[in-house]
Order: sequence, then C-alpha cells, then structure tokens
Amino acid sequence: MTAPVLEVENLQKHFPIHKGLLRRQAGSVRAVDGVSFAVRAGETLGLVGESGCGKSTVGRAVLKLIDPTGGRILLDGEDVTELNAAGMWARRRRAQIVFQDPYSSLNPRLSAGAIVGEPLENYGLASGREKTNRVAKLFERVGLRADFMRKFPHEFSGGQRQRLGIARALSVGPALIVADEPVSALDVSVQAQVLNLLIDLQEELGLGYLFISHDLAVMRHISHRIAVMYLGRIVELADKRALFTRPLHPYTEALLSAAPIPDPTRQRKKLVLQGDVPSPANPPKGCHFHTRCPYAIARCKVEDPVLREALPGHQVACLRREAGPDALPLPA
Repeated sequence: MTAPVLEVENLQKHFPIHKGLLRRQAGSVRAVDGVSFAVRAGETLGLVGESGCGKSTVGRAVLKLIDPTGGRILLDGEDVTELNAAGMWARRRRAQIVFQDPYSSLNPRLSAGAIVGEPLENYGLASGREKTNRVAKLFERVGLRADFMRKFPHEFSGGQRQRLGIARALSVGPALIVADEPVSALDVSVQAQVLNLLIDLQEELGLGYLFISHDLAVMRHISHRIAVMYLGRIVELADKRALFTRPLHPYTEALLSAAPIPDPTRQRKKLVLQGDVPSPANPPKGCHFHTRCPYAIARCKVEDPVLREALPGHQVACLRREAGPDALPLPA
C-alpha cells in the first residue's frame, strides 16, 4: 500500500451567522462536522451526497481555499492545517483543483495557452520557448490540439473548457487533484470522455483524486472507494463494489434505491425518505439522519453514531448496525 497523499482527521468548517444591527454572532452553519478520510496515490475517493451536505466545502477546505474551523489536514504527510497563504504557496503544487463550471473558472481575457502556462511561470518551472513547448504537450495530453493555444475560453465547447481546466491543474505536477463536480455541467457523451481522460491520466501519472459528485453513475465509473455524506458528516465509507451491492446505512440505501437501473428486468427495493433535510444551522441531536430514517429508535435521537468498521474495509455510522438486541440485520 502506498502512503496517503491526503489525510483528513476530524475536519470541521462552521460558518458564523450574524444578526442584528451590531452583526453579533447568533449561531453557525455546520457545513462540515467532523470528517475523516485518506486518499492514496493512484486512488480515487468519491465523495457523494445531496446538495448542501458539505462535500464541496470539504474539497475547498482540504486545499486551504477556505480555512477549516477544526481538525487536521496532511498533504504528503505534512500538517498544513495552520499554514497561512504564504506558507501554502509551495504546497499548492502538490494539490490542485478542477472546478465544476469550466467557464467561470477560466480568465476570459487570457488565451488558452496563457491560462495553462501561467502556473509554470508563477512557480518558475518554465518560461519562454520551454513554457510554450510544455503547454503544447499538456494540450495534446488532454486531447486538445496545440494550435488551440491561441484561442480564448469563449471559443471552446464545455467539454474542451473542462479539458483546459484539467491541463492547468496538471501543469505543476500535482500528486492530488480535487475534482469538484467536474462533469455535472456537461452532456452525457462528453461526461464519459472527460471521465475516461481522468482515468487515463491517473494510470499514467499515479494521481490521487478526491472526486466530488452527486451522480452515483459517475461515482461507479471512476471511484475506487466511496464516502457518503449527510448533513456535514460521512455516514458510510467503503469500496465501491461493496457499497453498491451491500449498502449498510439507510441513507445510502435510499440514494441507491432512487437511482435508475438500466436493466428493466431487475427490481430494487424502494426506500422513500420522509421530510426534508434539516438545516445545518440547527442539526438534530443524536444521529443527524434520525428525523428521516425509517429504522430509527429512541437511542438514535440522543446518541451520536461513530464511523466504525461493520464489515472488513466497510465503515458505517449507524447505531443499529452495532451488535445488540435491537441491531438492524445486515442485508443479505
């Protein structure tokens, strides 16, 4: 097993709520509330959950684009949690991001070649003709023609813009890429092309991916392991095969039951959740999911479940998965 390129321990990010004329803090939004995971070189960890669960906040916090409220972040074994912007400068070469919107993340006033070449100059990696040659090779690596370097972002299609964003992330030779919904704005056929490109680049360069998405079909295609988030917490973490064939958390079960099955002859048990997602500014006591869980018991309303191993390599945060007289039976 290779050493993790990213380790996250009990990560928290709370956004203050200010009210009144004096803008005093009246509470906080617990966008991320104690998340732990690791990503190894050559591995894709998928982070999945519905809108507002905190998965994009996790991606930005691990890169220090926003400062975490608590917890630890280790890049290549180095604790970067307390580093300021100047201290993070050199470390940003090791961890890059590909954003969801491939147009708004590109400077419309710069040519495509300048966008990809700018990080090379910023870090003193190349300039002049050498920079031009390296940028041309990056374009070819992501499936763009070298003569596209003179074009501007508005002249590219959505899929080409996302390839441009990937080329920019690759330019400084990162070990980790945070991909925040990188294909959600693209057509299905283009999604497959971009996903296959990411897989090929990972095999070629040994990259680690933290892949954020709400699309289970995309997760199944690209991820090695999947972490399921609900209201700022990871409720299940497992190998993708185990997660799709034997989900242990009721929320994961509900997500999978809502996903369409391409084979009409297959039947899947439906688990319909009642009510709405609680506000992260006022999350329920105990298990955050108990207000919508069909299996909840009195204990779930007062006790926080801990993410623990229920099966080998399969972690779940559910009190009813623990051994006991009222344990929820494992699915067959």
